[in-house]
This record gives sequence, structure tokens and C-alpha cells, in this order.
Amino acid sequence: MGKDIIDELRQLRDERYGDFQRRLLPTLAAESIIGVRTPALRTIAKQMAKSADAESFLAALPHRYFEENQLHAFVIGEERDFGRCVARVDAFLPFVDNWATCDQLSPRCFARHHAELLPHIRRWMASRHEYTVRFGIGMLLRHFLDDDFSAEHLLWVTQIHRKEYYISMMQAWYIATALAKQWDTTLPLIATLPNPLRSMTIRKACESFRISGEKKAVVRGWSEGGPGMVRGWSEK
Repeated sequence: MGKDIIDELRQLRDERYGDFQRRLLPTLAAESIIGVRTPALRTIAKQMAKSADAESFLAALPHRYFEENQLHAFVIGEERDFGRCVARVDAFLPFVDNWATCDQLSPRCFARHHAELLPHIRRWMASRHEYTVRFGIGMLLRHFLDDDFSAEHLLWVTQIHRKEYYISMMQAWYIATALAKQWDTTLPLIATLPNPLRSMTIRKACESFRISGEKKAVVRGWSEGGPGMVRGWSEK
């Protein structure tokens, strides 16, 4: 099946899109990106997930091309059985080597299994592998900032002390989104963040369409010395 799927991907190649992807994914070798658009990959993944070829494809790790990894992530996303899905995620995560595949690995069944998912998120966040940590934070962002939010989750994220850029950016994204959804609980933690994570978080928050201009002014105040620099801020 491997050669067949690569031939199919090459037939869908879009050179200009491939060049665009290479600029977005500087950690990948240019020759590992074929240049296939995401909607086409999702269509193939849906078909593959229903076929007898799915298991052999998922077992064929590591993959050679970025698009194969994308397909792998999308096929996992179609899995409805929670236990089987987690096993497939665990088998794949050590081979994830870029932020795009990491962020697009988002199994649908996780939304129905929050209680069972949370221990796995903690385990992923404790990994030594950069993109496994990023994935764990991403799952916390997607599934635990609304009804199942806990202030403890913020501490899980802010207490990760890693130097990898793609972990730090996901931490900043998580905290900025938490500001949008859980403002009162999240804001005091900004002062505890080390740089450059604090600066990344403030930038993400100020880019967010979910945060009002007034609140963005408060967030900017933390980069200038703390809440006392912003008129109208009151400590809870």
C-alpha cells in the first residue's frame, strides 16, 4: 500500500502550495513535503479509515513524507473507540516531528471521554518528546477550558519548564485562550510566568479576537511592570 498511497499523493501535488508549506514548516526537510492540500488529505483519510488497508498504513512507521504523517493523524481522528484511539496516538506521537501534524492530530472521540482523557494528557505533558508535550497541552486547550476547566490545569501548563520553542508557543496559546475563557482565574498567573513565555503569552492574547480591547490593555500592563500600571485593574 505504501507505494500506492505515495503515488496518489504525488498526483495531487500542488507546487505552489508545497512551497508555502515549506516556509511554514522550517524544521522539516524540503524534500519531505510533497505539497498536497489538507482537504484532499482529509478525504483520503476518511476513505482509508474504512478500508482494510488502514492497519497496515498505521503500522508503517516512520513515514517518509509530511503528507503521510498528516494522513496518519487524520485516520486516527476517525477512530471511535477511545481505548484503541489512545493506543494509536501513543504509537504515533514519538514519530511526530512538526507542529502542524501535532496540532491536527485531534481525535473526535476524545470529546466524549473527558474523565478518561485527563490522565493521558498529564502523561503526554510529562514526556521528554517535544511534540508529545505540545500535543498534551493542545488537548487540554481543546477539551478543558470550558465546562471541565480547573484552575489546577493552569498550573500543569505553567509549571512545564522546557526550552523547546514549539512547547513554549503552545503554552502561550493555552494561557492566552484561558484568558479569553477563564479571565479572572488566569490573569493573576501572568505575573508568575518567566520570560520569554510571558512575552509570548501577552502577544498571543493581544492577537486574540476573543479578548476585548479593554482586557488587552490590562494584559499589556503586565509587560510594563504589573497590574498597577493599568488604570482600573483591581486585584481579586
